[in-house]
Amino acid sequence: MHIKKEMVDFVIQLLKNKIPETYYYHNVEHTLYVMNNVQVIGRAESCTHREIMLLKTAALWHDTGYINIYKGHEEESCKLSRKYLPGYGYRDTEIDLICGMIMATKIPNNPQNKLEEIIVDADLAYLGTNMAATLANNLFRELKILNPRLTKESWNKTEIDFLQSHRYYTNYCLKHRLPNKIAYLDSLINANK
Repeated sequence: MHIKKEMVDFVIQLLKNKIPETYYYHNVEHTLYVMNNVQVIGRAESCTHREIMLLKTAALWHDTGYINIYKGHEEESCKLSRKYLPGYGYRDTEIDLICGMIMATKIPNNPQNKLEEIIVDADLAYLGTNMAATLANNLFRELKILNPRLTKESWNKTEIDFLQSHRYYTNYCLKHRLPNKIAYLDSLINANK
């Protein structure tokens, strides 16, 4: 069972047309990044084809709620998933699993099963890459538009606190992302001394 191209095209167009241009982090590129990561991590974690299809579907829909609301977008993403996924042939039991994965991406993360752990790691995999600083800056720029009083200093403290409390769940990310995440955290701490 493969994820339908028509559904991918629909969601991509929805995000392109309805997410504000000032969402420098939560945008189409982020969604495609998470979709790619769930596939890579899912394969490394020995997921079945069906599990990878469900992961990719959850990744595709996980930030669609941003078209309507910022805070609480995960719940909105689930509402949109429940509205549209039956039209693409998804059963209620599959939609429940997909919504569980979407809700697992809410910060603070609290994944309850392997698929939820995979999407949580895929959503934040960038923290353990050489793109961490660039993408974190995009998130800062996005949040600064929403809250003009946000300062770079308070953002750096928030980012350090977040990185210190964040954890990877999958063996793949523990092996391939954690070392770079630790280096990124160390660089932030050293820059703020």
